[in-house]
Amino acid sequence: MKKILATILLYITVLPFFAHGGGNYEHSDFFKTMKPGDKAAILMVHFGTTHADTRELTIDALNDKVRKEFPEVELCEAYTSRIIIKRLGERGINKQNPLEALKQLHADGYTHVLIQASTIIDGVEMESLEKNVDEVEPLFKDIRIGNPLLYTPEDYEKVTEILTDDTDGKIAYVWVGHGTYDATTAQYAMLDYMLKAKGHKNHFVGTIEGYPAFEDMLAQLKASGLKKVVLTPFMFVAGEHAKNDIAEDWKNDLEEEGFTVELQLKGLGENPAIQDLYISHLKFKAGHRKIGIMKKKAIYEVTGEVMH
Repeated sequence: MKKILATILLYITVLPFFAHGGGNYEHSDFFKTMKPGDKAAILMVHFGTTHADTRELTIDALNDKVRKEFPEVELCEAYTSRIIIKRLGERGINKQNPLEALKQLHADGYTHVLIQASTIIDGVEMESLEKNVDEVEPLFKDIRIGNPLLYTPEDYEKVTEILTDDTDGKIAYVWVGHGTYDATTAQYAMLDYMLKAKGHKNHFVGTIEGYPAFEDMLAQLKASGLKKVVLTPFMFVAGEHAKNDIAEDWKNDLEEEGFTVELQLKGLGENPAIQDLYISHLKFKAGHRKIGIMKKKAIYEVTGEVMH
């Protein structure tokens, strides 16, 4: 009986918050949980780049924007690419990986940490970050991770609006993502589907290492009848992949197929609207905590209802 009453109380407590965040979050003010003596920090996590030009326009620009939004909170960063960390280290530029940064924050006395990654999809990079957080979670009083760029259907809609703003219907826009070989590559296909569903049939999504592959994108592009192509990375930074795979391989392959190709080697992180979307995810996590599946199942068990 006590267990049932406790679960009912849980249901009553959580119910008002199901309307916000698609039923997966409850309101919880990150900063109001802090007590005297507690210290908060924001950890920005990036894949990283060895190219200083694109770093300043993307990674540094987003970090600076977050500082302005949270002026009273300490901000630090971490890179996830071990290869990039190694190459920068050889130049005398030291970058920590997320686990090192989190352990350093604990050593420096921080008790509350908000994390925001500039990751595009909810893939292996986010999985790795979540495992890092699981490892150090007992060291902090509160630690939360913001969602990647594409997470909810609303995110896809906003990104679709951003990508198609001020575009020409007589030109084909090819967006090239990094891609992944696991099931999460379907998120690129979802973006491509939504672009078409919203009427933007001259926008095409392809990936370097996943699906849709170049051949999948090319089949749609040929069917469109369009001959002029604007080729753009669908990546946070325009680094190695943009300057090698896209600017050389993809461009050459498209030209061999008879297309006229214009390069726009700008990372998504250069777009202020994309930066704002990441910041909105960070702010949302500062005000909400995700409800675990077991907690939701406990509610279902008592109410018999599936909460959405």
